[in-house]
Amino acid sequence: MRRAIGAALAGFVLMLLAPAAAAESPAELISSFRLKHGEVRVVRDATLDRIAQEQAHAMAARDHLSHDVLSSFPRRIAPSRAGRAAENIAYGYESFEKTLGQWIDSSEHRKNLLLPKATRVGIASAKDASGKRTYWAMEIAGDYEPKLPKRGKDREPLVAVKREAAPSARRKSGDCHIKVLSLCI
Repeated sequence: MRRAIGAALAGFVLMLLAPAAAAESPAELISSFRLKHGEVRVVRDATLDRIAQEQAHAMAARDHLSHDVLSSFPRRIAPSRAGRAAENIAYGYESFEKTLGQWIDSSEHRKNLLLPKATRVGIASAKDASGKRTYWAMEIAGDYEPKLPKRGKDREPLVAVKREAAPSARRKSGDCHIKVLSLCI
């Protein structure tokens, strides 16, 4: 009898834990959506997470939904060194799944989720002062600048190309009739 109760209890606990274990991370949810639409998977990026966190906190602190609450998007995204990037923001839903659904249903937010060549993502949320409203920020980016080659023997040689200078319209000093204060007259 004890075994039966123990087995039933263990089964019940496993049933409760199974949905939590099966829940996908925000990056996995975004990747699943992107893969269904012919784009590549994205992974979490610490720099983009920090940018998203700063944005979400700033919106929550001011209780104001805006891409420019801290500063312009190009200025905020610059530390990521991405060649292309986009941002989605939202407020209201407590869960990322519902927020993602809201973005998927919006044509402009959907375009951002499907940003071509995006490979990295940052996601964050923050609550306003009352604790009742959740603000979300998602940064998605790609086309990262290549890393500079290391110095040393494995480094490829630099090649310099000499270009002909355009002919100067200024007279040569030998063509001057009178030279006053470096001016040729």
